[in-house]
Amino acid sequence: MTFPALPSFRFWFLCSLFALINCLCWSESGWSAERKPNILLIVADDLGYSDLGCFGGEIKTPHLDSLAAKGVRLTQFYNTGRCCPSRGTIMTGQYPHRIGLGHMTRNLNQRGYQGHISDEAITVAQILQQGGYRTFLSGKWHLGTEDPTKFGFEQFYGTLVSAKTFWDVNHFTRLPASQATHTYPRGEFYGTDALGDYAIDFLRMGRHNPEQPWFLYLAFNAPHFPLHAPKEEIRKYADRYHVGWDQIREERLARMKKLGIVPPETKLSPRSQYWDWGEAEARVNPAWDSLPTDRREDLARRMAIFAAMVDRMDQNIGRVLTSLKQNNELENTLIIFTSDNGACAEWDPFGFDIRSSRNNTLYWGDQLEKMGGPDTHHSVGSGWANASNTPWRLYKHYNHEGGIASPGIVHWPAQIKQQGAIVSTPAHIIDIVPTLLTAAQIVYPAEWNGVKTLPLPGQSLLIPINHFPQQERTLYFEHQGNRAIREGRWKLSALRGGPWELYDISVDRTELNDLAAKHPEVVKQLNQKWQTWAEANFVLPFPEDYRIDYLAPIKK
Repeated sequence: MTFPALPSFRFWFLCSLFALINCLCWSESGWSAERKPNILLIVADDLGYSDLGCFGGEIKTPHLDSLAAKGVRLTQFYNTGRCCPSRGTIMTGQYPHRIGLGHMTRNLNQRGYQGHISDEAITVAQILQQGGYRTFLSGKWHLGTEDPTKFGFEQFYGTLVSAKTFWDVNHFTRLPASQATHTYPRGEFYGTDALGDYAIDFLRMGRHNPEQPWFLYLAFNAPHFPLHAPKEEIRKYADRYHVGWDQIREERLARMKKLGIVPPETKLSPRSQYWDWGEAEARVNPAWDSLPTDRREDLARRMAIFAAMVDRMDQNIGRVLTSLKQNNELENTLIIFTSDNGACAEWDPFGFDIRSSRNNTLYWGDQLEKMGGPDTHHSVGSGWANASNTPWRLYKHYNHEGGIASPGIVHWPAQIKQQGAIVSTPAHIIDIVPTLLTAAQIVYPAEWNGVKTLPLPGQSLLIPINHFPQQERTLYFEHQGNRAIREGRWKLSALRGGPWELYDISVDRTELNDLAAKHPEVVKQLNQKWQTWAEANFVLPFPEDYRIDYLAPIKK
């Protein structure tokens, strides 16, 4: 097996790791090998770039806002554009195709598209466990295998696949199966709350030996569809979204500029295109005021449920933070928060109902009160997803900024002293594993079970956060033929089957001014780098058939 020219990344990572450890070990806080941090990794599902209050949103997220105010916000933090590939990358530090998760969990009989985490991959949980950490997972696994406890987690509670419901306790799994489970009174189970319950349980387990650090992966499946939320949460937002997505986008961008999330000169992208189920031709999200009153009522309620899901997720994060504070653990716990991809547009401005498809039901009058309950299944649609990803173009599935830009928060009071700082250095979820290992003072193993490990393409997030010098980076993206490469000021982006578009991301991160015709030499150079990466990481050849109905065939 041959690899791309990645040993330099490994060399750079190891040098940076040891330099960083040396600097941190002699910091004023006196960090030493006897005081390894606990680690809390929190991942949301389909959360848009601007949904959180600390990133410009109107949704109430006081606990995440507090982490941001006392930690660091990463404003150019990238994902892979889709949930399953991103979660594979978060767990392994590898680009998703390299570990067989280039698409989703269906086996396409190609090396990069096996539909499950590859046998040669190792997870950060396995490495941390071998390094002396207790390891727990409360939340969504979705890596094409049936048992996370075989991948380094000693305890698991959550969903093994993408969420189907938040109301049915039987959709969630406890492993090992012999472990005790919570009993919920009839009608009182809600999936996000249950993940909070088990996260707190796992923290109690992790405290049995005070000298042994713990790693908790809190992987929410909120606010992924179906749109399900308790009625009391929905009521808080029932009237908020009648103003429509056009006004919400403008309000969010104004707050983002005030907060310093985006530069003052940032322009709001036009309403994004969307592709309906199985259609090759794009349409454009309509103006809110062009919609009939009953449709606006329906859509405002959908977004209210989405907001309620985010709110309730934040409340459960708050419960976990309270547990840390009560046990004097917050100071020396490294907390990282992000989302697995941008907000989800599936499939048109009106969303879908019943199941993921063209199905759409218009709710009106008294029917609105039933939305979000146990017998419903809704999505938010492309119009509101466009607002969630303010000010970027496009959404989940795509490699324009709306699909791959995530909110990022890093909080570690014992070592990060820049309270409320904003770091705009480009970073990627491939950096999460190097960050956790750096903090844990564990060197990435050269071999695992006698087999040579894959080099890590990422680097510790603590390098830019602490202003250590770093090389200029090249970041790569691909999903379903949508593709991108980011290097310095330049970004190439392309839609499936379409030509490369070139953007100067330093002044045009909203990807409005395509410079491909003006700078063909840059396009050629970056395209060659992308091709080399894609071939070495099993991205190419693209699957001829993804075996999914929603993806239209490419016209030849």
